[in-house]
Amino acid sequence: MSVTFRPATRDDVADVVALLQDDALGATREGLDLADYQLAFDRMCAEAGNHLLVGVLAGRIIATYQISFISGLSLRAARRAQIESVRVARDLRGHGIGRLMIEDAVARAKAAGCSLIQLTMNKSRTDSARFYQALGFTPSHIGYKRSLI
Repeated sequence: MSVTFRPATRDDVADVVALLQDDALGATREGLDLADYQLAFDRMCAEAGNHLLVGVLAGRIIATYQISFISGLSLRAARRAQIESVRVARDLRGHGIGRLMIEDAVARAKAAGCSLIQLTMNKSRTDSARFYQALGFTPSHIGYKRSLI
């Protein structure tokens, strides 16, 4: 499969939102007002080190992920990459696209000078946990979230 990964454009936002909504968890938590997502995309573009990527196959957006580069003092002043919102189109799951996406993220993280790549995922995603562990990620931390709205 010849999937290419490129930075998303504002014109891609509707396709990315559709991927986020076509998911067991996303179906219950994503909204329908595209204007909110376009505003969020504009804010992301204004933030240095925050990137939304899309995977394209035969002109169709079939995957997406967000990667942010974070500089810090811990771990000997390690620069890290944080991956979020990883999605592959439902009809193409299980075809190796997720692996290609993570390989793309790792390459981008290395190019940005990162020595660590990390992600969080909902603990109900047991298939995703196996997938990430097969790619060398270790479940080394416990994450917490707190809603502010």
